Amino acid sequence: MREITRKYQDPFDLVWLNAARQAGIMVERSTEVFASWNGKGVLYVGTPSTLDADDSLAQLIFHEMCHFLVEGSEAWNRPDWGLTHAGVIHEYACLRLQATLAGEYGMRDILAATTEFRSYFDRLPEDPLSGAGKAAVMAERGYQRAKERPWSEILANALERSQQIARLIHPFAPPDSIWADLHA
Repeated sequence: MREITRKYQDPFDLVWLNAARQAGIMVERSTEVFASWNGKGVLYVGTPSTLDADDSLAQLIFHEMCHFLVEGSEAWNRPDWGLTHAGVIHEYACLRLQATLAGEYGMRDILAATTEFRSYFDRLPEDPLSGAGKAAVMAERGYQRAKERPWSEILANALERSQQIARLIHPFAPPDSIWADLHA
């Protein structure tokens, strides 16, 4: 029997796991959650068998980082960023920020929202920060936080490297792959 000393890891996920580490976020996989922040530095993300076919660990880490940026530093110590399932405006703000940041690198479709919120994400305008309403205002505040240190460096590095990976894979992606959705 051969001894296995190494394991395969998705390059896209490795980029975002590194970004999470840089942000002080430890990521653990769990069959008990889709995604959940414990307020103590650990982000639990579902295992591949619990996620949708168009989900990735990278995408979910990015989404949860956007939640933090929208909610602000006081949310760091609150489970699930202090949000309840009734906080749909907060989710919309997070999705606007996610679409904006990913769109700056042509990765809006690859790093798209998931679950029942995908239809909202897909309807966002080309400039997701535009428009009136609380979600747009909250997303704009999150965007300003994303452009400050240390987030500006962490996100730029992860998004640039993600874009590089996508550019390499895109020519080989079948039409039903998320990698076919590169716009950069």
